[in-house]
Amino acid sequence: MRRLTYIFLLILALLTLYSILSVFGGLPYHPLLTPLTTLISFVFALLHGSQRLGWPRTLQLLGLTTGISLLFECVGVATGWVYGPYHYTDKLGPMFLGLVPYLIPVAWFMMTYPSYLIASRLLGRSGWLAVAAGGALAMTAWDLAMDPMMVAGGHWVWEVEGAYFGVPLQNFWGWWLTTFVTFALFGLLDRSRREMTADLRFDRLAVLSYAFTGLSSALVVGRIGLGGAALAGLWAMLPWIILGWQERRG
Repeated sequence: MRRLTYIFLLILALLTLYSILSVFGGLPYHPLLTPLTTLISFVFALLHGSQRLGWPRTLQLLGLTTGISLLFECVGVATGWVYGPYHYTDKLGPMFLGLVPYLIPVAWFMMTYPSYLIASRLLGRSGWLAVAAGGALAMTAWDLAMDPMMVAGGHWVWEVEGAYFGVPLQNFWGWWLTTFVTFALFGLLDRSRREMTADLRFDRLAVLSYAFTGLSSALVVGRIGLGGAALAGLWAMLPWIILGWQERRG
């Protein structure tokens, strides 16, 4: 199983490299590259989680992520609450209830899992609420670069001119809240309150998946002229990458 996990991380690294080269080196970009990369990241998260949390807890986290992200996103698209007024285009494929692409909860899980793992390693001894709050911050850090990039690519449209490169500041509160609720419920349902055991070498694979996704978003959004968003995303994610990579002491 671990060998398969390494293989999927390698595929993710190659797809990330190709995405970067397609922007900087003029390689042809295929529309399927975004959903393919998302699905590979998703499978990697499932495989890694099954070995670190066990299948029952991993599937529980997947179920919570899927249900809560779909609920919040559907409410957000239909009402403008949670994230601000926006709607999806057809670039991400078929939509749940005509509101949210089915690919969206897949994308949520591919990043909620490594965000949870990093926060658990760093904050596990402080309790499940600290893990939920910290993991939500790690997840939201990615959106600082990703959201402007996806808007520029026509994947969704903000119906207001937000203060952050066209994105409403409310969106980032909504991201934090969505992830916090997911992790908090996951912590409440985990009656054992088990602290994450040490497995630094294997955990670093999840940190790499988090870093690959963040780096590609930052580089692409910087390339299209939004250097401020690229720097914000890099600086927000970098502490989680560095601290998640280090061996925890004490």
